Amino acid sequence: MLGIIGVSGLTGAAVGAGVCYLWLKNSTRKKFSHFELEAKAKAKAISNEAELLLQEAHVKIKAKELNQESAFQQRIAQVEERNRKLIIQRKELGKEQEKLALLQHKAEEKEIALEKLEAQKLEEIDQAIQKMENAASLTKEEAKAYILEKVEEQSRSEIAGIVRKYEHLAKEEGEKKANYVLAQATTRYAGEFAGERLINLVNLPSDEHKGRIIGKEGRNIKALEMLLGVDIVIDETPGVILISSFNLYRRAIATQVIERLVEDGRIHPGRIEEVHEKVQAEFEQKTYEEGENILIDLGLFPMHEELVKLIGRLKYRASYGQNALAHTLEVARLAKVMAAEMGGDEKLALRAGLLHDIGKALTQDMGGSHVDIGADLCRKYNEHPTVINAIYAHHGHEEPDSVESAAVCAADTLSAARPGARREVLESFTKRVKEVEEIATGKANVVQAYAINAGREIRVFVNAQKISDNEAVLLSKEIAKEIQEKVQYPGEIKVNVIREIRATAYAK
Repeated sequence: MLGIIGVSGLTGAAVGAGVCYLWLKNSTRKKFSHFELEAKAKAKAISNEAELLLQEAHVKIKAKELNQESAFQQRIAQVEERNRKLIIQRKELGKEQEKLALLQHKAEEKEIALEKLEAQKLEEIDQAIQKMENAASLTKEEAKAYILEKVEEQSRSEIAGIVRKYEHLAKEEGEKKANYVLAQATTRYAGEFAGERLINLVNLPSDEHKGRIIGKEGRNIKALEMLLGVDIVIDETPGVILISSFNLYRRAIATQVIERLVEDGRIHPGRIEEVHEKVQAEFEQKTYEEGENILIDLGLFPMHEELVKLIGRLKYRASYGQNALAHTLEVARLAKVMAAEMGGDEKLALRAGLLHDIGKALTQDMGGSHVDIGADLCRKYNEHPTVINAIYAHHGHEEPDSVESAAVCAADTLSAARPGARREVLESFTKRVKEVEEIATGKANVVQAYAINAGREIRVFVNAQKISDNEAVLLSKEIAKEIQEKVQYPGEIKVNVIREIRATAYAK
């Protein structure tokens, strides 16, 4: 029994082992089959990816080939275009060469024609000489000798005149040089004195205002110089511009105008004219008030209002570097003292001294002698005869006819002769500049003339309705020639003739 059971157990175990083996075998086959399928799938995917990469490589290669082909075609097109332009240029060059050859041919023809005309001219001259010889009964050689003799006589006369002229000039130059050396020795501070009298400084809030004063394309500064008659110097000095003019009154007005424009901030040609008119009117009133105050201080009322205004205006006039008003007051007070010492009329001497140079207030505008102008003014406004006699006598035009006139003459000499009172160098400069302006204003159709740039340039404004551009050129040459003949000056003077046309309309 036990044996049967043991055999059955072994048989069952063997059957179980076989079944297990078969199951494991079958399971292993299935597993390897799955791995095989998976490996085949991966291999197929790799193959597909490789084909895609290969196709992309083919596409890139093709695109590169197309780009290279396009670049090659463009290069070919450029070369063809260059060749085409070269062909056109060659054709144009050929045409220019043909034109040049034609012009050369015409020039040769003209040269031949000119040679023929020259020969014809010489022939006609010979014929004219022959006719002249027949008419004058002189041969060519005899006529030449006669002409040379006359030319020699004329030249000898001209040479003598030139010698006398240069002898005279040498004498004058020697005297001038001696006076200049003496003036330099006695006026050590003439440079500062002249600068003080010839320029004004205008302080600016900032350098930005320099650009505003100059304006777009220089319009503002041109309008200022044209209207004010001064020279405006704008340099690198920070916050400052210079106003230069020998005319003190004109320079004072220009300084006030520019200061007001800078303060206002609106700087353009229209505003410049408006401010100038206003300042000019104020200066007229101011000069009258200054003259009135002087008469009040001296106790010389009444006096005609025009004379009062001119007394105030003497403040803006200088003579030999000496302020005319300061000189006038000095003469008046000295004459009063001397008249009192000699038993004369103090008030009359004071009045005559105050009015003895009144003509200087108008000489820069009218020209002429300040003695004649002053005497005519005082005669016109019914001043005392002693005053008129003092005006003539202080420059030797008449003899003093009273103690008061003699006192004025002596006081004028004392005031002018005291050390440091006058500067000869400055006066000679202002006199020269005034002469230059007078020459220009004396021409027909000249509206205004201003000497600027330290007298080295003059601007002449003419009536544009009456003078054309060509006439303006001739006028500039005429003025320059007359200045050269009548005025002595170092270096050269530039003459600018300016025509200006304005058109004005009002929108209502």
